[in-house]
Amino acid sequence: MAKVKSKLEITNPNAAGIDVGLAVHYVCVTEGSDEQRIQKFSCFTEDLYNIAKWLKKCKVNTVAMESTGVHWIPLFQVLESHGFEVKLVNAKHVKNVPGRKSDVQDCQWIQQLHSYGLLQGSFRPDDQMCVLRSYVRQRKNLIENASTHTLRMQKALTQMNIQLHKVISDTTGVTGMQIIKAIIDGESNPEKLAELRDGRIKSDKSVIAKALAGNYRKEHLFTLKQEFELYNIYQEKVAECDRSIEEYYKTFETKSDESKKLGEEKNKHRKSKPNFALHEELYRVTGIDFTKIPGLDILTVQTIISEVGINYNKWRSEKHFTSWLGLSPSNKITGEKVFNARTRKVNNRAANAFRMAACSVGKSKSAFGAYYRRLKKHLGAPKAITATARKLACTFYQMLKYGQEYVERGMDYYETRYKEKVVKNLIKRAQEFGYVLVQQERLIEEVS
Repeated sequence: MAKVKSKLEITNPNAAGIDVGLAVHYVCVTEGSDEQRIQKFSCFTEDLYNIAKWLKKCKVNTVAMESTGVHWIPLFQVLESHGFEVKLVNAKHVKNVPGRKSDVQDCQWIQQLHSYGLLQGSFRPDDQMCVLRSYVRQRKNLIENASTHTLRMQKALTQMNIQLHKVISDTTGVTGMQIIKAIIDGESNPEKLAELRDGRIKSDKSVIAKALAGNYRKEHLFTLKQEFELYNIYQEKVAECDRSIEEYYKTFETKSDESKKLGEEKNKHRKSKPNFALHEELYRVTGIDFTKIPGLDILTVQTIISEVGINYNKWRSEKHFTSWLGLSPSNKITGEKVFNARTRKVNNRAANAFRMAACSVGKSKSAFGAYYRRLKKHLGAPKAITATARKLACTFYQMLKYGQEYVERGMDYYETRYKEKVVKNLIKRAQEFGYVLVQQERLIEEVS
């Protein structure tokens, strides 16, 4: 038998621990590195560089920091630029030992755990991808803020009993925005407003005019005007953000085959789609057309790429990838029994994108659609969405790792394979109990 070690071995002898705070940061290094191994620094930029200088003086090469919120980002970037290996540690992973109720004790505990190699850093994409991620997240925030003003415009119209949303599908479309602008400019004649109708609108002018007959009160018109202006401001900011994203894509190297032509883009006329060739840019950067996966349109792919990056080596396999996304079961075993197999609660934008894709693929005729409907029938929609999202994430990871394109085999192929799998399992179970499973058609022929 192998000899059991009596104590933990130090794997990171030159490790430091930092407890990041709102106003001050507490830093701890190994014993003997300095006369005072624990020091306090302010949060100003000059102090962050002083932390890096002091750590260099103490010959530290790896740093673990524990923080919540975004206070860690400036310090992380400064230390990383100075060549330190920096790990951002989840606060839940270092708070399980009672008795440490001060920042000084926290930084000592972080340093001790990190020196033994017991801390695992949170995922963070490469610096180039972090910049793209910031742009994409800002774009999403702008769209969400614009939607708030859309609801407020709708509320003002309803208060005036203008039922525009009942005769057109999108009040912020071409027809809706023209009508709202005319109302703000002082037009209240329903017949004249209905003439602004686009030819693609299904409702005729008489129906639209009837819906536009309302009580044009001054206070509601004032609210409508302000919300309309704020909505347009956000649309301008979204366009500005798109221009920055388009410009930043030029900093990525080309990995695609320029001679290959891309297929037709999904949701080509999606309203929130940027004005530049995003499909071509993402294909150039990744070398793979991820939009061939059912449920993933170009904006969804951009969200996923900006969150997880294009370096698949961050995860050892698709199992580790889906576990990080919070899409795989977390089997908790005690007493040789699984007492909890629910997925972890994580706030992950990439996981949310895969879940949204799983919802949209539910009614398709693809293999993923058949898989979703089969699980929904037995387990319900929430579990079916999670399982389908995991399957989509595995496909995404495999395409990213091996560079293979997705080939859709269709719903019939999946159902045939599933039937063969069920029959194979039934034959195996029958043999275990000493029976022979005979196909019904064959049995009828033998009897006749």
